Amino acid sequence: MGQEVVKRRVYSREFKAEIVALIKKREKPVTQIAVDLGINETMLYRWVQETHESVNNGLRAFPGHGRPRDEELARLRKENKALRNANKILRKAAAIFAREVPR
Repeated sequence: MGQEVVKRRVYSREFKAEIVALIKKREKPVTQIAVDLGINETMLYRWVQETHESVNNGLRAFPGHGRPRDEELARLRKENKALRNANKILRKAAAIFAREVPR
């Protein structure tokens, strides 16, 4: 009659990184690691893929859901950096145009 609610398991970033390192050592097959941990094999392959993609893209592996405030802070820091670079370019341009033209 009533359906049983299954709670989604959450794994820490450190745990995932350790498992990916264990998989990369190739001491045991991924299937065996999955059985030992009670985690779906597909999930382990996904963790390996995320780690690989994060290294290629220069991003942090397993970012999690984060907080909206953290995303806002990251966006503002990126915007601040872009504005500082634009100001630096404008200062250089102003210095060039401010020079007197020899007559």
